[in-house]
Amino acid sequence: MTRFKHTGRVVLVSAAVVMSGCHRASSTTTTSPGAASASASSSGSNVPTAKGAKATLPSNVTSKVIAVGDSIYNNGSCYRCHGKAGIGSVNGPKLVARVWQHGTGSFDDIVATISRGVPIAEIKDPSHKLAMRARGGMQPLLTDDQVNAVAAYVYTISRR
Repeated sequence: MTRFKHTGRVVLVSAAVVMSGCHRASSTTTTSPGAASASASSSGSNVPTAKGAKATLPSNVTSKVIAVGDSIYNNGSCYRCHGKAGIGSVNGPKLVARVWQHGTGSFDDIVATISRGVPIAEIKDPSHKLAMRARGGMQPLLTDDQVNAVAAYVYTISRR
């Protein structure tokens, strides 16, 4: 089981890391080794959603992990393109609409999308003109634990 540490310093560093994740100029991405294995199995915990349904997450994803992902997402660059709480914006699609432009919306697909990014050539909605850089886009890139945390948050809000 992966351990997730949540300290003020980690959150601040995480927020600084993702401050410019989406950029117009990037058309290629680099996937770090192990990015595909960053996701966990899908036999996990149930997280209540707003409609009372349960969303199945990997067993190592806890409410604390989701809170870390929320902090990284809403204090970094993710919200600039996808809107606060995933409501979408002119730069990126909604994450709460249950309509996925890249992948199926499974936890593993969300991890893969965050890990590798979305090059400008793969953007499916022509009104969105910015590429999504891999792992937050700035050095140091998001770690596997941070990618999993953001993916857990996105997975959870997409099922409300």
